[in-house]
Amino acid sequence: MLEELDIRNLGPIREATIAPAAGMTAITGETGAGKSMLLSAIRLVSGGAAESSRVSAGADEAWAQAIFALSDDAVASEHSGDTNDAGSGDADSGFTGAAAAVAKAHDAGVDPEDGELFLSRTVRASGRSRAVLGGKSVPRSVLGAIAGELVTIHGQTDQLKIAASSRQREFLDRVAGDEAELAAYRKAWDALAAMDERLERLRSQESSARQQADYLRESIDRINRTDPQPGEDEELKACRERIENAADIAQGVGSALGALDASQVDVDAADGASAVELINHAVTSLRAIRVGGTFAEQADRLESINADLGDVVFALSQELGDEGSVEDLDQINGRIHELGDLTRRWGPTLADVLAWRDKAAFDLEDLDASPEKVAELESERQTLYDAALAAADVLSAARVAAAADLGARVTEELGSLAMLGASLEVRVTPRDKADDPLGPYGRDDIAFLFTPFEGSPQLPMGKSASGGELSRLMLALELVAADTRGGADQTFIFDEVDAGVGGKAAVELGKRLARLARSAQVIVVTHLAQVASWADAQFVVTKEPPDADDDDLGVVTTIAEVNGETRVHEIARMLSGSESEASLDHARELLSDSRLTLPLAGAGAAGD
Repeated sequence: MLEELDIRNLGPIREATIAPAAGMTAITGETGAGKSMLLSAIRLVSGGAAESSRVSAGADEAWAQAIFALSDDAVASEHSGDTNDAGSGDADSGFTGAAAAVAKAHDAGVDPEDGELFLSRTVRASGRSRAVLGGKSVPRSVLGAIAGELVTIHGQTDQLKIAASSRQREFLDRVAGDEAELAAYRKAWDALAAMDERLERLRSQESSARQQADYLRESIDRINRTDPQPGEDEELKACRERIENAADIAQGVGSALGALDASQVDVDAADGASAVELINHAVTSLRAIRVGGTFAEQADRLESINADLGDVVFALSQELGDEGSVEDLDQINGRIHELGDLTRRWGPTLADVLAWRDKAAFDLEDLDASPEKVAELESERQTLYDAALAAADVLSAARVAAAADLGARVTEELGSLAMLGASLEVRVTPRDKADDPLGPYGRDDIAFLFTPFEGSPQLPMGKSASGGELSRLMLALELVAADTRGGADQTFIFDEVDAGVGGKAAVELGKRLARLARSAQVIVVTHLAQVASWADAQFVVTKEPPDADDDDLGVVTTIAEVNGETRVHEIARMLSGSESEASLDHARELLSDSRLTLPLAGAGAAGD
């Protein structure tokens, strides 16, 4: 949920901090006071377009930051390994909501800190902007992807996104709970798509493909004749270096052995006693002392040193006379040249050469495919297609059942939202098999068809409703989704949802927003007291005249939470525009009734 929203120098708002309630929060204030700036701040941290005109007069930059508190399950999901390749939401991670946001933040190199994600955006008056995630600069598209999993804005412009068929499909899948069916289909579809790609390569072969096959065949043969082994060239170069430096090695090793143990070399050539002999003499001398303690200890240490020297002497003695001959050097150089020719062509290392050969052999199999091979793959393709089609039918059945229920329940909700006669039909239409109906998400065309009033033609959603009607339609959709699938693990922001609503319908609207707030965080920008009274927290946006000492700043907007009697006065103002005793009593009654009759999450429509 949105734990805190901080704003600096954004439009008329010089400085504001809002800590929305976990349930429902109402944003109220006079028309033109600047309530829209709150939505602008949310859009800004969600990767929206940065407009330098929104920077407050006289300020160098505007800044907004949203802090999202995440559930323990969402934070733990990034490390659970429980992913799949399909499902609504994040197709890459298999997660949705806050869990998907955590996964995307992790991909960007940022993990939650104390269960929180920080998204901020700075817009300079010069027009440049900077997006920051958890203190790390990121592309603004990253903020958009993460915020898109955490916040859903239902405003006049934002709701047009639901007009896209892909968004409607995602919403229906979320309500249907068909993750398993969609995952099974996507697995079958991926196998089919891979086979189609392979067949396409085979069928499109021309002379260039045949030339490529000849090149691959000759190259593989050339590598196989040489028969390189991983790391062979480095071993040969090391051997060559020993042969080329044989004299220095022999002289150095011989001198070292003579100094350490003269018995390993020509004794007559040894000059004086060796190190081993001297240490043995020292040990004998110390052992001859009949006093124990430190003398015996030092003798033991010298014997240990002598044992190590013995190991060194043995190792060096194995190196004598092992440098090879000039003939060996010629053979080594010849082999190094052969291997070097391979690495120059297909390297840079022998491991790369071998990897290239293995891949080339696989590619050659396709390039050399005979008609029989093509026929074999086409038969396999038909089997994969039949499996994908069967999985698509199972997915379609789940969608059809969910679509009928969704349309009926949303239509029922609309009647209580001052939209009598309005209805929603969710249509799932299988594509014609003759046109190869399968796609990445099944074989269905999904359309949300809205009728705003009785007798109105049925039109695609987004083309048949005003801003207020569309907001209420989205509220009805989210209510049904929350009742069906439980907690949405999201923050919903509604703007203009109360346009054209009043009286009892306004009360019902507020009641349903509060009901949604039992399973998700809800923030509503409203001018209706009947809606604001249902909120768990209320913030008032107030426009104040410029300070006499600094009138260059112009009008300033302040945001403050109201509680107790202060909230009663704000509700009274919203009811009648005055704060008379009658309006104050009415406000207290409204606040009391709103709290007393709040239905539990998942309950049916009020009044049922």
